[in-house]
Amino acid sequence: MCRSIKTLREPFTDDVTADDVHAAALQYVRKISGFRAPAAHNRAVFDAAVEAVAAATTALLDGLEVRGQHDGRTHTHADGRTHAHA
Repeated sequence: MCRSIKTLREPFTDDVTADDVHAAALQYVRKISGFRAPAAHNRAVFDAAVEAVAAATTALLDGLEVRGQHDGRTHTHADGRTHAHA
């Protein structure tokens, strides 16, 4: 497990930014690939993997329903959308 990847879902984190999601995706791809920074010939596939993981992470976080978190707070999604908890 990547110890430096923090939990991005509520109630652990209220305001997840696109930077938070990208940082987690980057850490994941680094861990899986074994490269901190890819060689030039691997840069495109490395960057594409980071973007794919970030997109999947955003979709996951947007789709999760955290029960018991209905306290009138608002939530900001990684893509900037917000919604109020009922």
